[in-house]
Amino acid sequence: MPSVAFYTLGCKVNFYDTEAIWQLFKNNGYEQVDFETKTADVYLINTCTVTNTGDKKSRQIIRRAIRRNPDAVIAVTGCYAQTSPAEIMAIEGVDLVIGTQDREKLMDYIGQIQADRKPVNAVRNIMKTRDFEEMDVPDFAERTRAFLKIQEGCNNFCTFCIIPWSRGLSRSRDPQSVLSQARQLVEAGYKEIVLTGIHTGGYGDDLDNYKLSDLLWDLDKIEGLERIRISSIEASQIDDDMIDVLNRSSKMCRHLHIPLQAGDNAVLARMRRKYTTEEFAEKVKLLHRAMPGVAITTDVIVGFPGETDEMFENGYRFMEELGFAEMHVFPYSKRTGTPAARMDEQVDDEVKNERVHKLIDLSEKMQLAYGSKFVGEVTDVIPERDYKGAPGSGRLMGYSGNYLQVVFEGSESLIGQLCRVKITQAGVNECYGQLVRVLHADTAAARNDEGAAELPKAMQA
Repeated sequence: MPSVAFYTLGCKVNFYDTEAIWQLFKNNGYEQVDFETKTADVYLINTCTVTNTGDKKSRQIIRRAIRRNPDAVIAVTGCYAQTSPAEIMAIEGVDLVIGTQDREKLMDYIGQIQADRKPVNAVRNIMKTRDFEEMDVPDFAERTRAFLKIQEGCNNFCTFCIIPWSRGLSRSRDPQSVLSQARQLVEAGYKEIVLTGIHTGGYGDDLDNYKLSDLLWDLDKIEGLERIRISSIEASQIDDDMIDVLNRSSKMCRHLHIPLQAGDNAVLARMRRKYTTEEFAEKVKLLHRAMPGVAITTDVIVGFPGETDEMFENGYRFMEELGFAEMHVFPYSKRTGTPAARMDEQVDDEVKNERVHKLIDLSEKMQLAYGSKFVGEVTDVIPERDYKGAPGSGRLMGYSGNYLQVVFEGSESLIGQLCRVKITQAGVNECYGQLVRVLHADTAAARNDEGAAELPKAMQA
């Protein structure tokens, strides 16, 4: 049986794409082997280009695959492959470069290369692509949460970001295709679906009279689906219809990831973000009203060109005031080919690191404060795995609907089940709890009918 080994760099969308590519190989009789320990007939590297370091790491992994088996077909896909195919083709031993589209043709290209050993550059201009690339993932190694890619590309062109050039413009998956894939995932036993994309909240921008809030209502009607989570949404995309579905649908997770990037208007303008801090704060206020107890997590870039101490302090106070449930903090990293990389007033690395640590400390303080609100309350948790990956430890780890990472005692048979867990202790990265009872599909539906009465007090209006 021919074998394939994968190596994925970068974001969750890349990991989804690799899973989808694995389906193509599986349907063609391949077995998957470990990239580091086994020799494969085909190595597929799914690359990242979000930073210059991403490019460098991608090249290192490509060379590692070539050394592992010089006779194997070495195929390279992903964002770095899309933006710099010539750089990758110049690495001796690379057989195929295919970018972020046309991946349904992968097996044909690999067959052709195995026959004539001629390298192929299959990358074409992504900016001309207007159709969503349909690639299904019917099953995931992690049995509890299914990811469902509904959107590709981005129209924002923020000054720090190369992604529109590697993924193209925003395009949405056909609603019927999303719903049919969601039903399949529910039939396969998944209780939670995470909607994902490069700019997930932009879903529907290219469709007629159908937007993300419409899709959420259609998903809400799927029997057996317990939870719907949006991987990320921009503040500017949270409109009245979106707030209405978050407010009224019992399946929407009480967790939203809304990238802020900077807490000062001068920095936001230089980044070419589409909102001010005042507009962002207003949306957050509306969300707290629509979903009491909602966890709002965010991304922040520290040390963007031109960010003075005063601008950073403004941002710090703004974030503290909003009280995020968690922040993902990144030091600004120059990305060749973006306007920000050419800006004056680049911030010194030492200053950046100092600011990053300050914001990480703030994030941990806010995480603890958010988790503490739920001590003594009972919440739904779907255990994902044994605690710290130690089978037989007698402890499980899973996420609540509002994204608390909860550890509690229970047998492995509960993994993937909907459990009611009482939070007994809050921590920075994880909270601890006690199993109250296991909900089956019928009791879960009844609980949804009960509505707010069954919500933790901290979540009730």
